[in-house]
Amino acid sequence: MKATISIVLSTLLGYALWLLLAITVLGGTVFADTPTQAIHTKDGAKCAAMFDDAIKVNIRPECVRELAPIVAAIRYAENGKTYQYGIIHKRCPKGYRNQAGWCAATVQKNFDRWVKAGSKGEFITYLGGIYCPVGAKNDPTGLNKHWIKNVNKFNKRFAYRS
Repeated sequence: MKATISIVLSTLLGYALWLLLAITVLGGTVFADTPTQAIHTKDGAKCAAMFDDAIKVNIRPECVRELAPIVAAIRYAENGKTYQYGIIHKRCPKGYRNQAGWCAATVQKNFDRWVKAGSKGEFITYLGGIYCPVGAKNDPTGLNKHWIKNVNKFNKRFAYRS
């Protein structure tokens, strides 16, 4: 009798742990952060405020719902400490707000170009060829080949839900 109870309890505990794991895994995909929440989680409140300012200044209001998640996704994909958004350009000073602003402006500018050219293909794929091209001189280890996949993954997580 004691052995039967032990087996039943072990089985129930095992099922409960599997259920908890499933809820945790699914929760990451079903319940997304907003772009600002994602930046707050990664970089803190001060950086989230700078992110919001960069979006406000560099992304047109009618494009925010579509483009702000992409800017946040770029931050996660680039994951830099000095170049947080991966902007390595002599005219872009170091610093979080400068990086976020330059990234947001680049996303907006290239979105406009993509729309003007007929919106062919996926925007992030188009952007990746400009923002993070495979074979670039500043990518000696070939990591740029993962950029589009990573930005798409994070973009889906941070996209605004209706």
